[in-house]
Parts: sequence; C-alpha cells; structure tokens
Amino acid sequence: MQISELARRADLPVATVKYYLREGLVPQGELTGATRARYDEDHLARLRLVRALTGPGGLSVAAAREVLAAVDAPAGSVHEALGAAHRALPPPSGDAPPDVAEARAHLERWGWRVAPDSPALHTLAGALQALRAAGFPASEDLLDRYARAAGEIGRQDVADVPSDSVAEAVRFVVVNTVLLEPVLLALRRLAQEDGSGRRFTGGAG
Repeated sequence: MQISELARRADLPVATVKYYLREGLVPQGELTGATRARYDEDHLARLRLVRALTGPGGLSVAAAREVLAAVDAPAGSVHEALGAAHRALPPPSGDAPPDVAEARAHLERWGWRVAPDSPALHTLAGALQALRAAGFPASEDLLDRYARAAGEIGRQDVADVPSDSVAEAVRFVVVNTVLLEPVLLALRRLAQEDGSGRRFTGGAG
C-alpha cells in the first residue's frame, strides 16, 4: 500500500506518518521509486502501536522510542524481556530516589520475588513516602488487601502473555502496561463511586 492508504487505515494524517518514519518509530517501506515506497500490514500494525503509545498511552516520542527498542530487540528469555519492557517505560517524576527499605520489607512479607532495581519498587517506595508525609501512612492491613488484589491481577496478566515468541510477549506487556493501567485506575474510582452510593445513599446514586 502507498503511504496515503497507510495513513488512512491508521486514521492518521500523512504528515504524522511521515514524522514517525523520520523519527525511526516506524520502519521505512520498500522503495518503489525515487520518492515512493510500499508498505504492508506489519507497517500498519507498528503504526497503530506507536499511535497507542504516544496517544492514549501518553508517552513522549523519546519514551516511545525506548519502549519500541525493547520490543525490537528483546532479551533472551520471556522473563528477561518483560523486565526490559518495564524498564523501558518512563518512571514517574520525582525529586530524589526514595528509600526502598519499607517497600522491600512489604514485598518480603508477601513473598514476592522482585529485582532490587525494579522501577515499580521505587514507585511504591515513593508512594508510601508521600502518604507518610501527608499524614496518612498506609497500614499493613491496607497494603495487604491491595497486594492480594494486585497479586491476582498480576497472575492473570502473566497467564495471558504469549509464550511462543519473546518479541510478541514484550509487545503484549508493553501495550497492556501502558494502556491497561489507566483502566485499572478508572475501575477503582468507579467502584469507589458505586460503593459510596450503596453505603451512604442506600444505592440511590
């Protein structure tokens, strides 16, 4: 297909497609002339992935490039590749790396096996630190309840990861991490709204 059809099927302006091509986010097409190239379904799939990462996923072009590098050059095993994919995702903003001792202690209580340099470990540590600074330290009971729910979600997520291709496994994890985490947040807030209505208004809404 020509670039105009590629852009139409991806629901993007031709100028945006050309920008992604220049930035190396989408591989170049097969040259058919001095200024013309042909694209296929793989280009369309990649373009849709880039659009998801930089659109709903909220990643910058630079961050998307790092994530796609993990997709294009996955590590040897699926487990190593998933770690590389998580590390390629941009970390939350923060002034200084938090002390991870408390977060690490909770993980040990739960029996979770996590790498010492896991980005999510630092995210958890920063969140616990912020709660304490605000005067609302998280109790062990609260964290245990969240951990049980997160553990079940995490196990189901991993069970869905394709195992026949490392590259497809990384692609799956990247897309689901970037695009499904907002779904989890939205569901939590909707559940809170529903629970509040049931408790404080008798379900009147």
